[in-house]
Amino acid sequence: MTLYERFEAAFMPNYGVPPVALARGEGCTVWDVEGNAYLDLIGGIATSSLGHAHPALVEAVSKQVATIAHTSNLFLHEPEVLLAEKLRSLLGSDTARVFLANSGTEANEAAYKLCVKYGKQTGRSYFVATENGFHGRTIGALSLTGKPAIRDQFGPYPVDVRFVPYGDADALKQAVTEDCIALFLEPTQGEAGVVPPPDGYFQQAREITEAAGALLVADEIQSAIGRTGHWFAHQVEGVTPDILTLAKGLGGGLPIGACVSFGKILFDKGEHGSTFGGNPVSCAAALAVLDTVDLGHVEQVAAGFRAALEGVSHPLLKGVRGRGLWLALVLNADRSAGVQTAAAKAGFLVNALQPDAVRLAPPLVITAEELQTFVDALPEVLDHA
Repeated sequence: MTLYERFEAAFMPNYGVPPVALARGEGCTVWDVEGNAYLDLIGGIATSSLGHAHPALVEAVSKQVATIAHTSNLFLHEPEVLLAEKLRSLLGSDTARVFLANSGTEANEAAYKLCVKYGKQTGRSYFVATENGFHGRTIGALSLTGKPAIRDQFGPYPVDVRFVPYGDADALKQAVTEDCIALFLEPTQGEAGVVPPPDGYFQQAREITEAAGALLVADEIQSAIGRTGHWFAHQVEGVTPDILTLAKGLGGGLPIGACVSFGKILFDKGEHGSTFGGNPVSCAAALAVLDTVDLGHVEQVAAGFRAALEGVSHPLLKGVRGRGLWLALVLNADRSAGVQTAAAKAGFLVNALQPDAVRLAPPLVITAEELQTFVDALPEVLDHA
């Protein structure tokens, strides 16, 4: 049996059978089990911040796993404290308090629970989130996810969530009243197709929630840790949320998530927990990522990459959107699956995110020269799609 056949026989079919089986990676290149090389422009869904087998990550993880790999939350260890301190420093906040989890959906579950607690304390009754927003697939996070195709079949949900169009500040103002517990918002919508909001939208969301006394939760599972050229995407508009959620790129490929509260509401002793959250190895990986990511490099290569992509003229290519090294190729037809297939044949891994949008989220250490190879190949890839 092939590896693909073994996968199909052993796993639930929720992923289908992925078209490429990867064997190893180095830098921004990965190789499949047949030995074919690909430039990785997905980055593990905006997760492999340092690419593959980066010396800083290998050293940090190897050293930590050889020292102590797990403690549970019954004991503390220095890597988790260093990581929380580092996040507080990057956020520039003395009021921030951190809860460490294992994934993005767990970070959002923690944020959701904090908001429920706030709602009970203040007598508020409902949440607001955005249409096509994505916050995770566990029940609490899924209840806040505005994608009917993945949400509706698992309802009813335990709380009232009201969905508004993303980017519409007037709709937000109408929806967020003094009965609203919290607004869950992505600074840029990820799974919807890397969709940035209009300029000033996040600032307006902050003003609207403050006026109503509702919490503002910034879901930065995909957008943080340098992905947009800032450590956190909410810093683009100089806005501080009440709660921030992180994951993906924070661990550089190791599982870790974080829920950061800026002091308005905190968990008390015994109200939440995680056996693996704050695992020493994952914390060591996150510290290596935060010490290695170079925002100046991200800004420089991202600006050149976007300009080069915008210079590509092809009937199928409508445009480019996104921020930093987190972009979408917007198509004039629903051909993203064909683009993904053609790109793989040409030696590039991209993601057919929406029928008319292809996601590009390469490692943050990628070079301008590597990105240019994709730009050069793009017209032919689009021809084949």
